Amino acid sequence: MSRAKAKKRSLKTILESPNPFLRTLYILAGCVFVAAGIGVLVVALRPIPDLNNFDSRKVAQSTKIYDREGKTVLYDLNHDVRRNIVPLSQISLTLQKATLAIEDSSFYSHGGISFRGIARAIVTDITTRSFAQGGSTITQQVVKNTILTGQKSITRKVQELILALKLEQKYSKDQILEFYFNVTPYGGTLYGAEVASRSFFGKSANDLSIAEAAYLAAIPQLPTYYSPYGNNRAALDERKNLVLSRMRALNYISEAEYVAAKAEKVVFSRQQSNSILAPHFVFYIEQQLETKYGSDVATQGLTVITTLDADLQRDAETIVNKYALANATKFNASNAALVAIDPKTGQILSMVGSRDYFDPKIDGNFNIALAERQPGSSFKPFVYAAALKRGYTPQSVVFDLPTQFSTACSPTDTGNGTYPCYAPSNYDNKFRGPMTFTTALAQSINIPAVEALYLAGMDNVLDLAKSAGITTLGEAKQYGLSLALGAAEVKLLELTGAYATLANDGVRNPPVGILEIRDRKGSVLEKFVAAPEQAIDTGVSRNISAMLSDNQARQPEYPPVNPFYFPGFDVAAKTGTTNESRDAWTVGYTPGITVGVWAGNNDNSPMVKEIAGYIVAPMWHEFMQAALDKQPKE
Repeated sequence: MSRAKAKKRSLKTILESPNPFLRTLYILAGCVFVAAGIGVLVVALRPIPDLNNFDSRKVAQSTKIYDREGKTVLYDLNHDVRRNIVPLSQISLTLQKATLAIEDSSFYSHGGISFRGIARAIVTDITTRSFAQGGSTITQQVVKNTILTGQKSITRKVQELILALKLEQKYSKDQILEFYFNVTPYGGTLYGAEVASRSFFGKSANDLSIAEAAYLAAIPQLPTYYSPYGNNRAALDERKNLVLSRMRALNYISEAEYVAAKAEKVVFSRQQSNSILAPHFVFYIEQQLETKYGSDVATQGLTVITTLDADLQRDAETIVNKYALANATKFNASNAALVAIDPKTGQILSMVGSRDYFDPKIDGNFNIALAERQPGSSFKPFVYAAALKRGYTPQSVVFDLPTQFSTACSPTDTGNGTYPCYAPSNYDNKFRGPMTFTTALAQSINIPAVEALYLAGMDNVLDLAKSAGITTLGEAKQYGLSLALGAAEVKLLELTGAYATLANDGVRNPPVGILEIRDRKGSVLEKFVAAPEQAIDTGVSRNISAMLSDNQARQPEYPPVNPFYFPGFDVAAKTGTTNESRDAWTVGYTPGITVGVWAGNNDNSPMVKEIAGYIVAPMWHEFMQAALDKQPKE
């Protein structure tokens, strides 16, 4: 019997079958196959994205801000998409093997499609009616993530298959794998293995351990579900172990490596809100970038290496938060800020603008480090510096006695401080008689400071402070003699920078936050170059440093062991508290680091009446000690 006759009889047998259900099922199956064939033909002939545009397809590159080591990503300015395009040679072989093991172990042998995977996915899609199954090869995933939309449909799936075949014809396997590692989503706004590796582990994708690579390979299947920061960490751990077992089964790793990697305790980097570290500092830098490179800087693919010391920043954030929370209860001071600067270069090592950037109750996103606040007595070193410049010495004597400084009032009216009179008092309402400049500054006595301002000349004080880097100062007529007690407004960043000038023998290095900027091709656009300037006479600066670090001169205002005393180190320091206790400051330095801290309330409401030595000096001391532990003695 011929084959044609057999087919004809078989078809006739089906159509004449006495079982109507079986006959209907066969007819429907035939219709489905015919429709599927027509569908495939239509899809194959319909216009599809031109693969010639694949190379030039714009994969949005993000401008990224790093710490000073270039290892920790502080922030990715492209809020929607975060990518970092790298060649396959910069993706570790370990990560490549882990990904192939779990995603597509036959990648280098198939032509772009795995028919076994397709069959498995089709069965599941039909039974669940979701069209959500995977079964895709790495080639298909590249097509899905770069050319096609994410819409789930049979038509799109067929397009994916056709494009995968064409992609394999146009590109080598290594090129396709490189595309994969640069476009695959790893959760949230993380796209590509490099940026995901830096965000999760603080290191390049070229430096991952076997366990870290297994974790990274485990995430793309369901990036949100397998997020290390979500509620399914146990499921992620289980899938990581599956990756490792697949790697072992394929002989990608040895038995010893498998056992060690399975037991390794991997620590993921701390997640920050909006995936941002050092937010106040980051936005301080971002504003500079936008000013210089335009409002679209986020998508220009720049690499920005900043001056921030990631370790010191973590210390700063922890310490500020701890003391600010305690101060809220003890002193009604809900907020605090900190700035640390290298006086030899002006490089900003740490910046904390509030105890918690993401706490709206304290207006946490407002950067107090850049706000204008009255410095209180922390301004006094510049008053005495101006007097020293005029020929006075640390041993010059001034008198702490009741004094009426206004010529509009009687000299004997020493208790009247109401305008136009001006008769300031000391914090404890005591008077100590004759004092040297050194003792008066170390104990922060008010009346001698006003006398020193008078001796130095107000314009001279303002000029010296401006030369040291304080830009917010106006003219003498705006302040009067109260300038000596901190009546002008300053920024914590600039005040700390001005103290850094004193720490550096009077040589000013303007505060700077950027070390290097490279474009997306790696070309250097700008690089930090020091711009030192002799702002204060060297001898004057050294005398002020000696006065501020004289621990004996602080007594009896402070005991011998106090927040400004560091055994083995010469540390200069000064506090400041405004009249109505709205601001409390401590700023101090060694030759290697200058640290300024502030405490108070963003809304300018007063704290409990207390000196800065109790409110903010302990916070300053703890951070300064942490910084000195990492520095040589100078």
